[in-house]
Amino acid sequence: MSDEGLLGAFEEQVLLAVARTGDEAFGMAVRRELESVTGRDVTVGAVYATLDRLEAKGLAGSRRARTAGARRVFHLTRAGARALAEAKLTRERLWSGIRIDAMLV
Repeated sequence: MSDEGLLGAFEEQVLLAVARTGDEAFGMAVRRELESVTGRDVTVGAVYATLDRLEAKGLAGSRRARTAGARRVFHLTRAGARALAEAKLTRERLWSGIRIDAMLV
């Protein structure tokens, strides 16, 4: 993956929340998943801005739901799944050999 294709930390978290949320990945559900998992307050505006950016990059897609006021439901694209896989591998390579426990004492 090129430097242009690297995910920011929040982009990665939003994509992971979309994947975790599945067929119900509309903005508020993604926000709730992020808050539940990270314990951080997240504004729905930040989530939608990030989802729009990810969609523009081709890493996420959306469709209008037939129910619930025709809200947009998001999904990972193949490129989004590849970006997450690369982000995971990069993190694992960076963490390899780090003994964080020794640094915490």
